Amino acid sequence: MANMKHIGRIKKTGRKVAVVFRTIPGDPDSALVVQTENIKDADHDKLMTLIESNTGQTADELADAMTRTPLGDGSMMLNSFHLTGKLTKVSTSDIEMTPDTASTISLDELNKMIAEQKGVSVADLAVGGSSVETIATAETVPSGEASATVEAAKEQPLSDEQLANNMRADADRLFKEATELRKQAEDLDPSKSGKSSGKA
Repeated sequence: MANMKHIGRIKKTGRKVAVVFRTIPGDPDSALVVQTENIKDADHDKLMTLIESNTGQTADELADAMTRTPLGDGSMMLNSFHLTGKLTKVSTSDIEMTPDTASTISLDELNKMIAEQKGVSVADLAVGGSSVETIATAETVPSGEASATVEAAKEQPLSDEQLANNMRADADRLFKEATELRKQAEDLDPSKSGKSSGKA
């Protein structure tokens, strides 16, 4: 069975979570998660389908894929979960990732490993320049009480201008990532780029 990204559970309760952001700006020891049992069945199915899809598994942060995925009512998944109080801020040390049925790794340890691989600090892993600045205002669940229900925040939906700005920021960031990946691919196998550039 292939490893599955973005899936974990709360250590003390065993409740399953989808990890939306592994870290958040200014608070690298916290993550934003969705407790999957706290969402409607239809939304749960959409979320799990997204996580298991190629889009979900290739996303560095699940939030990137959620931003572009509509729920059954047409609203975008990330924004909808945020506005309905489904995103929970939890200490990374309270979450263990479950990439398969036999393995677990604490999220704080996973973040350290990813940071080392990228040659950056854990704080630098946080996604900036996107909707995370807005989303990261989600309620904090105190350490050890991650199973607590978070009351929905009484917030106004984002305006069209704010959504557009978020989308532009996401697009810029994804373009940079794509450019870097293409450069790495060409460094690995320059012959492919030569073939593709020769086509009209």
